[in-house]
Amino acid sequence: MDLETLWYAVIGVAVLCYALLDGFDLGVGALLPFARNDHERRLFLNSIGPVWDGNEVWIVIVMGGLFAGFPGVYATLFSGFYTLLMFLIAALMFRAAAIEFRSKRPGPAWRQTWDLTFCISSVTVAFVLGIIMGNLIVGIPLDSEQNYIGSFTDLLNAYSILVGITSVALFAMHGAIYLALKTEGETHTFVRIWVNRTIAFFLIWYAILSFITVRHFPKMTDRLFEGPYWLVLPLLSILAILNVPRLISRRSDGWAFIFSCISIAFLLSLYMLGTYPILVPSSLDPLSNTLTIYNTASSHGTLINLLIVVAIGLPLVLGYGVWIYRIFRGKVQIGHTSY
Repeated sequence: MDLETLWYAVIGVAVLCYALLDGFDLGVGALLPFARNDHERRLFLNSIGPVWDGNEVWIVIVMGGLFAGFPGVYATLFSGFYTLLMFLIAALMFRAAAIEFRSKRPGPAWRQTWDLTFCISSVTVAFVLGIIMGNLIVGIPLDSEQNYIGSFTDLLNAYSILVGITSVALFAMHGAIYLALKTEGETHTFVRIWVNRTIAFFLIWYAILSFITVRHFPKMTDRLFEGPYWLVLPLLSILAILNVPRLISRRSDGWAFIFSCISIAFLLSLYMLGTYPILVPSSLDPLSNTLTIYNTASSHGTLINLLIVVAIGLPLVLGYGVWIYRIFRGKVQIGHTSY
């Protein structure tokens, strides 16, 4: 494995960690309006309260990894997707404000305002991430100097919007399963109903997305037919998702959450398999203007030094995450320090 591919894998792992961890945060936010009363909304928020801010560290690692490892991609993405990224950053800021401010005053209007803000900002983050991923499949207009020459509306094409909706559905499913793991009593019974609903909602959009992808973007599936072992990936992703309702019916909530994580890992693997080694495809001249891991990577010396930093820092981040999740394991309880 060459250094460029290895660094690409490091960024892929960071993207996966963000999707797995902040994904259920976003899903909980999307489901917050469906809570039946203020007590349930507090349970929802406190289920992610100790971990939500740490989960967002992974998106910083992704952006930092692009800046250091593939500066050309970083420059193009942050200029071409500037408006989208401003929506993303604003939504992340409002999420933080909403979860911290909603319990500072007891008034229902105050709390409902921040609850709605938390929901909208969570959905916005998931949707914008899907929009970005969709455009990285479709391709964006890059000139001969690999500069983005399109407009904001060019990014809002039908396929990227479909990927955005599917992303929201995926994270809503992931968040519902996480809530089933963290709640008990009547709230747990209520959440279990929403688990199956969100799974059905996601499967509908995923089926539509898969059909359109195979029909209009065959490049995403070409590598699957290069060897029979690659065909196992989409099969395993579907089996992992379908196994979740079976585990929920058997009240194996922990295993259901694990299989939800596995399904997300397989879906992301399919995306990386379909796009590798391309990072940002050009819709104008794909052969000359496309950004790959090879024509945008930093020097070999830089990549080696960066990998040394990652080898030291990544285990520390993972260790901190494991420690926090171990401390706050178990069912969520509302106390005097709760949101």
